[in-house]
Amino acid sequence: MSLDRIIRILLVDDHPMMREGLRSTLEKERDMKVVGEASDGDEALRAFRDLVPAVTLMDIQMPRIDGLQTIADIRREYPRASLVMLTTFSGDARVCRAIELGATSYLLKTASSEEIVRAVRLAADGKRAFTSDVSEEVSAYRGNETLSGRELAVLRLVAQGHTNRSIGDTLLVSEDTIKTRMKSILAKLGANDRAHAVTIAMRRGFLSPP
Repeated sequence: MSLDRIIRILLVDDHPMMREGLRSTLEKERDMKVVGEASDGDEALRAFRDLVPAVTLMDIQMPRIDGLQTIADIRREYPRASLVMLTTFSGDARVCRAIELGATSYLLKTASSEEIVRAVRLAADGKRAFTSDVSEEVSAYRGNETLSGRELAVLRLVAQGHTNRSIGDTLLVSEDTIKTRMKSILAKLGANDRAHAVTIAMRRGFLSPP
């Protein structure tokens, strides 16, 4: 570890206790300094503009503007930003979407202090890090088909308890079209029925938990 460089870190999480815990963990490291905090995506973008941190450690599930949108917003203005996602949600679809948008790394909040510190150091050098459970989740579904935007729209309404007819009315398509899309959704997810499809979609990150 070189003490010539201090890694400046921005913490983004809507839970103050989580930010406090992360700050305590990171500032035990002689080469790290938390320079700012934010509680949602809008605050995060403003703080990033003011501070231009070396690494941003950010939750995905936040009020108003979530972490995925915040990744896109920050990377649009700062293409080389290093963003480490720290979240309670795994799921290959959510992880892949975060990486597509520009996240450097993806860790679960169950990660150890050592894993978080290591990920921050790697991110500061432009390198990726994943906890083993995240890597296993992505590897398990590598090569599987993803759901289309139209299929996701149908599945979100299924999760809300709508019937095929109600979904068709909402999306302005026929009930038969909804039935066809549901068959495709079940096949892609390997689901037995509608409820099973919703469960799988939430676990894999296609849908957010309620």
